[in-house]
Amino acid sequence: MEMLHLRYFVAVAEELNFSAAARKLHMAASPLSQRIKDLEHELGQQLFDRSTHHVTLTAAGAALLPLARDVLEQVSAIPWRLKEATRPQRSTVFLGMPAGVHPDLRDRVNALAERVKAHYELKRWPGTTADLVQGVHDGKLALTLARLPVTDPALEQVPVMSERLGAVVPADLFAGRDSVSLAELKELPYVASPGEITPAYFDQLDHQLNELGVKKRIRLTNTGYGGTSEIISSGEAFSISMLDDRSPMHGYRLDNVIVLPFSDFRPQLDTGLLWRRDRDLGELVEAAKDIFADPIST
Repeated sequence: MEMLHLRYFVAVAEELNFSAAARKLHMAASPLSQRIKDLEHELGQQLFDRSTHHVTLTAAGAALLPLARDVLEQVSAIPWRLKEATRPQRSTVFLGMPAGVHPDLRDRVNALAERVKAHYELKRWPGTTADLVQGVHDGKLALTLARLPVTDPALEQVPVMSERLGAVVPADLFAGRDSVSLAELKELPYVASPGEITPAYFDQLDHQLNELGVKKRIRLTNTGYGGTSEIISSGEAFSISMLDDRSPMHGYRLDNVIVLPFSDFRPQLDTGLLWRRDRDLGELVEAAKDIFADPIST
């Protein structure tokens, strides 16, 4: 049995569709099906019930799935486990930083670096929440700040901050206002930053806005937070972002853009600190849990 057989099996088991699993693995469906048959022959067990329209796990397949995942997880962890086992007394570790981290959280990161400097050189690594979470999962990052929710069961997480969100609107349309209601925004399209840089929370927020009657949308691609601000500045849309004017996200604001609290809606973005449950980081994690013990609210 080869590792590839287990990878193929897990992909099909997760997708329950050979074509979808083949696309995920960047291969054709026919050789994937043959590899699964080879694995079934070697194990002497049928792993999938196949029909024209459906693929389901057999009892043997359901029993194999957690075992296969565990084996793959152990193998993928070998590089960073070996690195940890042979690391020098003072090692360099990385802490992930998503865009727009509040200065109060940055102060705590600096306090953590100072606390553990005798044994760790703590460096910051930028990225999207999805990439940073994957980096912790793969052992490339020791810790990360991440926009919640994050559902990876391999990671431990503690909440560290809740930031109240407001409506980012064209200033000339809401001059002199200190708040805005959802009803007043129904004629303006809602625009979110491109999905590749937007935390998963904003997918939930988009759905929530739709349920509350805000139906119009503008979808941007190949741009960043600055592109969102450009659309709002021109009076064509609104968005949602951090309300606290100390947030670095306010640095993306252009002329004719303001952030107002909602009068009838209270969204908030939560940030957590994450690390692998099974990774021995000793003093680093204990110091982090102490320094980030009291979550910040804005």
